[in-house]
Amino acid sequence: MRWSGAVLAGGVSSRFGQDKALYIYKGRPLIAWVLDSMAGASERLVIANRPYPGLEVYPDLWPGGNTLSGLHAALAHAREDWVAVAACDQPFLSRDFWLFMLEHARAGIQAVVAVSGDLYEPLGALYHRSLEGEVLRRLEAGNLKIQALLHDIPLITLDKRALEARFGSYLFLNANRPQDLP
Repeated sequence: MRWSGAVLAGGVSSRFGQDKALYIYKGRPLIAWVLDSMAGASERLVIANRPYPGLEVYPDLWPGGNTLSGLHAALAHAREDWVAVAACDQPFLSRDFWLFMLEHARAGIQAVVAVSGDLYEPLGALYHRSLEGEVLRRLEAGNLKIQALLHDIPLITLDKRALEARFGSYLFLNANRPQDLP
């Protein structure tokens, strides 16, 4: 199955103290780790509102909508039907993880996400491009909660703890401060 990968790097990194995407972790920028996890994608997009040297960057088409704006831009710019979406500060995702997620993609489903209790992991998830219109409607209406979106669409959920047991306990870690990184 062909798929697109999209890394969201549009946040202001205020708690982090510097641009998270360019923070050097184990010798490489955080964004490089995430892009490498998407090595099997037919295209890899960076969604941000600022340039990153050496990377083609696509801006939010609906600025100010937080993660939902980034998701909308990823779905709008992607060429493939399934889009793997991650944050620039999720360096523990892997190619094997994305391939496992893709095994669960099905017709009629708009997302494949990890869940813990009733909370979804919206980043480190797969989204179908058919969701773009619904995301845009929510942005236009000011309904910016991605959890609400995920509660309202057809999706496949995978147990977060089982995924962490299989792919590593830091799988869904997104770093808000440098000291959050192991």
